[in-house]
Amino acid sequence: MAVARKRQISLIDTKYYHCISRCVRRAFLCGADSFTGKSYEHRRGWVEDKLLKLAKIFCIDVCAYAVMSNHTHLVLYVDDKKANRLNDKAIIIRWHKLCKGTLLTQKYLHGAKLTKAELIFFNQTLKQYRERLSSISWFMRLLNEDIARRANKEDKCTGRFWEGRFKSQALLDEAALAACMAYVDLNPIRAKMAKTPEESDHTSVQKRVDSATIGKQPKQLLRFAGIPRQIMPKGLPFELKSYLELVELTGRCIREGKRGHVEKSILPLLKRVNISPENWLKLTTQFTRVFHGAVGKVSSQASYSEHLGRKRRANISNSEKLFA
Repeated sequence: MAVARKRQISLIDTKYYHCISRCVRRAFLCGADSFTGKSYEHRRGWVEDKLLKLAKIFCIDVCAYAVMSNHTHLVLYVDDKKANRLNDKAIIIRWHKLCKGTLLTQKYLHGAKLTKAELIFFNQTLKQYRERLSSISWFMRLLNEDIARRANKEDKCTGRFWEGRFKSQALLDEAALAACMAYVDLNPIRAKMAKTPEESDHTSVQKRVDSATIGKQPKQLLRFAGIPRQIMPKGLPFELKSYLELVELTGRCIREGKRGHVEKSILPLLKRVNISPENWLKLTTQFTRVFHGAVGKVSSQASYSEHLGRKRRANISNSEKLFA
């Protein structure tokens, strides 16, 4: 049974979420359709461009993404503190980049004085915009609606383009986050769309590798902040070099069709998140098959379920096996 979106998001427990959207029609979202012989490869650029544009406006950062033939994978970080920290004008300006707003918000930006009655309605609208700018549901809605409209226009048809609402998974700890990001970044390699991470077009790992070659991190993505410490800046709790090595070597193991041995050079990160090499390979090849719903260690699952008032905890047996 589907779970309401508000019962899947618990920012007290985690700000990281894995989101998946699938195309409903037989025609491909992107790539070449073998049935019609038509190529939709250009649509992958639509998705990537819109995704990174929204990330600049929303108080939501992109950790990882992969645009596939008929579905997309995203790992998002919700920066609700930033949404609460922004002043009123900044919130209105950001929202107007997405939608027209209301007569009152337009009036406010033009410097006109609002009456007491108008201020009441304006403040209600402002609160709504502030909440939306840190809402995964609104982020995914604006991403998917735009792509659906453009695809329908190009296909000269109407109707649903996406398979219902997007699916989301809470990533409750570092182990779940690392495994899910690698799973997303390695999607094109598993699908035989690319041979190496740097050749995986329209993925976050390609963008990170390109920037790493000049000693930088891409501004469009949430940066790697390094090993967790007392004074921790905003960013992913891993080292960029370790993560890229981890993805490269994991991809090599998957591509050769071996369960085999994961090389020693990637063990520091795996040890820190407490995942064995064998379990790591299973997680990065079967993440969405193994887990349905929130992902993390058993202790993380307990806290997450308690905060959302849920008695049943999914994935307990798999969590015990793979994150032990």
